[in-house]
Amino acid sequence: MKKLLLFFIMIAYLFPKQSCAQKDGAAVAAVAGSLLAIGAGIAAVEEMKERAELTATQWVLANNPELTSFSLKTLSFDGKKLKDMSSTSVITFKIQEFNPVNDPILDGKKQILFGFTSHGWINEYGIDFNKVKWFLIDEKEWMNMMVAYVKVSSDEKDESKLKETLLEGKVVNKGIKVKSKLVVPFFKLSGDMYVVTDYSSEMKLLYNERSLGIFLKETKDLVQIGRGDIIDIHEFFFDKD
Repeated sequence: MKKLLLFFIMIAYLFPKQSCAQKDGAAVAAVAGSLLAIGAGIAAVEEMKERAELTATQWVLANNPELTSFSLKTLSFDGKKLKDMSSTSVITFKIQEFNPVNDPILDGKKQILFGFTSHGWINEYGIDFNKVKWFLIDEKEWMNMMVAYVKVSSDEKDESKLKETLLEGKVVNKGIKVKSKLVVPFFKLSGDMYVVTDYSSEMKLLYNERSLGIFLKETKDLVQIGRGDIIDIHEFFFDKD
C-alpha cells in the first residue's frame, strides 16, 4: 500500500510545470481519495473475512465437539474485491486437525465447511449470518459429490473408474485431467442449460458449464461453486505434495 501511494505521489509531482497549482491540487486530492477508497475496500473485505472465520469457528465448536484441535481458514475471500462478495454463493473454509504440541504440524483429518449464502447476506451493516446455512464434509463425502457431479456432466458412469481418475487428476473447465491429458470430457452446454441429479435428502447437484450447482432443498436456494474453488478443494483433500 505504501509503494502504491508513493507511485501516485510521483505521478502527481511529474505533472507538466505549466499546469496550474489548483489543477495539481485537485489531481493529488483525487489520487488520495482513490487510495483511501482502495484501502477502505481492502479493510472491509479483511474485516468480513475475520468475522466469517470467527462465526465458522463458533459453528464448529457448537456442532462438532469432537474437534478439539484444528486449524480453520477461508478459501473464499482470497483475491476477492468488496463489490464481488455480495454475489458470492458460498463461503468455503478448510479445516484440518493437528496434535497440540510446540510448533504443531497440520497432518490430521481434513474437512471442508461450506457456508451457503442467501440473497441479502451482505447489507449496509455487514454480514447477516442468519442467511448462511452450514455444511461440513470430509474427504469421502467430497469424493462422492464429485463422482455424482461427473456422472451427470459426462458420458462416464462407472463409479469405481471415476474415483480412480479423480484421485489421480483434477476437475478443470472441460472435464477431468490426469497430468495434461483430458481423460473424462464434460458435455458442452450453453449457459442456460442444466443437468440435475438428486444427490441426497438435503441437496441436488447441477452441472452447468464452468460451475457446480447445488440446490438446497430446505431453503430452495441454488448456489454455484466456481471451477477454481472446485480445484482448490480437490487439491486440499488429495494433493500429496
